[in-house]
Amino acid sequence: YESGTEGSFRTQAPDRPMQMIDLLRHTSGLTYGFQQRTPVDAAYRARQVGEIALNSSLEDMIAALTGLPLEFSPGAAWNYSVSTDVLGYLVSRIAGKPLDEVIAERILAPLGMKDTGFCVRPDQADRLAACYQTTPEGGFALQDDPARSPYLTQPVMVSGGGGLVSTAHDYLRFCRMLLQGGQLDGARVLAPKTIELMTANHLPGGQDMHSLSRSMFSESAYAGVGFGLGFAVTMDPARTMLAGNRGDFFWGGVASTYFWIDPREDMAVIFMTQLIPSSAYAIRRELRTLVYAALIEPAS
Repeated sequence: YESGTEGSFRTQAPDRPMQMIDLLRHTSGLTYGFQQRTPVDAAYRARQVGEIALNSSLEDMIAALTGLPLEFSPGAAWNYSVSTDVLGYLVSRIAGKPLDEVIAERILAPLGMKDTGFCVRPDQADRLAACYQTTPEGGFALQDDPARSPYLTQPVMVSGGGGLVSTAHDYLRFCRMLLQGGQLDGARVLAPKTIELMTANHLPGGQDMHSLSRSMFSESAYAGVGFGLGFAVTMDPARTMLAGNRGDFFWGGVASTYFWIDPREDMAVIFMTQLIPSSAYAIRRELRTLVYAALIEPAS
């Protein structure tokens, strides 16, 4: 497509059809409205595509997507997007049941993640943290008041790309499962070879995100980092200009949360905070530097 003024498009057929691999590695040509780069992003915002909604379903979002152009032909670039939401829709259709039920049965229950779900139960409400957002003046404002949070209500839209509420304890169990080759405390969620495949770089031509990305998302600013099937993956630590190891994998959340897993060091790290946007402060790079600087002896 070629874009002119905001909201006007001239479209043409992509060079090739979208494939499952494009959704898994964010090379689908889809986007997020919060990127705020192009008229396509503006169209997403106008239609509220990709937003965690209380009154519209995932099926409604998929229907809205069918009327929007792609940012680029699938496979031509990397752009953080609603690709994972589309994957969630496909999982639900294939399983023949709602996505939240699939996630609960296949991931949360086996791993004992009792405090994780798409809404906060009444008995958990006093533990829900407030979320803050930066202001144009340089200060902070309350973005999500835990006493009136939408997370206190079950959403109509259960998203594959976001919307779960969890705790540090639960998320650490999830990360330990990944670190231990797909199993934790006798419960196997994934096969070791599946983890190995997921954490390999799948970007076209072996490129990194720095050279292929069109995204304005803070996690995508790294040279020497590729993208697997759901994770960013360190390919060349020297090019990242950060301490770490080849093969460590990671990602972060919109409220500046962050996790990474380093199999070589037998280490999983999670960092929880509640500050939007994730680019407000470069805490992630500092955190990695501090953690690796504290490692004196090699993992046994």
